[in-house]
Amino acid sequence: MLSALASVRLHFLRACDSVHAGLLCASNKLPGKTFLKPHTICHMMTSLDGRLHPSCWSKSPDGALADWSALYAQVQDALGGDAWIVGRVTMAEMTKAGPHAPATSTSTRRPHHFAALDAKFYAIALDRDGKLHFDGSLIDGGHVVVLLGSNVSDNHLAELAGDGVSYIVADDQEMSLLPLLEVLRRELGIERLLLEGGAKINGAFFAAGLVDEFSLLVAPALDGRLQSQSIVEFGELGLSDKVRLKLTSSETLAHGTVHLRYSVS
Repeated sequence: MLSALASVRLHFLRACDSVHAGLLCASNKLPGKTFLKPHTICHMMTSLDGRLHPSCWSKSPDGALADWSALYAQVQDALGGDAWIVGRVTMAEMTKAGPHAPATSTSTRRPHHFAALDAKFYAIALDRDGKLHFDGSLIDGGHVVVLLGSNVSDNHLAELAGDGVSYIVADDQEMSLLPLLEVLRRELGIERLLLEGGAKINGAFFAAGLVDEFSLLVAPALDGRLQSQSIVEFGELGLSDKVRLKLTSSETLAHGTVHLRYSVS
């Protein structure tokens, strides 16, 4: 059975997530501070021309979207992550709850509230403006953790806490990523984090030097549309002077797919 995340990928594979790359600030080196972040693996699936949305890919006699998404989920499990992280739009496809009063009376705490410190797996969302809502604490079997901008209201924090959801409020509205990742590792014990889009969030992580590995499933399909979103985007400047990739493995899988893995520096 496909995981909820893989099922969302099948239909939406990373529709443009709401947090713009320019609004996700981070540096792997901040003056006077040392951070110990999780080992971060960007895990994505793409067409041969590097496009993001499988609903627009060409057909193949080797397999169909359901086959490729199932392989994606299998590789995801094999990577052994303690958590996955996505943007608001992707997470919104997995939770249909709307705004509501807190399920229980609870006081709000900043900068963070942890409802489960010993979960087996975590489902993490970046939601700068506090637009996501939940009707429980689990998504795809993982305990939900929401990363929020500093301007989020106390009412929204109370709603999340009342639903059993954990949260971390950033020191700034722009959401510097590195301190948030450090909290995930220090407080929740997350040592391997799977970064799974969208394109701008992926680009922000790569540009900030926060990605350690790139795991890429390439499907036997083409998109070919002008201005079709790619799997990684970082504004007008791009990533040409920000990352270096070294191939570590290449494996041919079923249904015409190829799994490529790269170390990132």
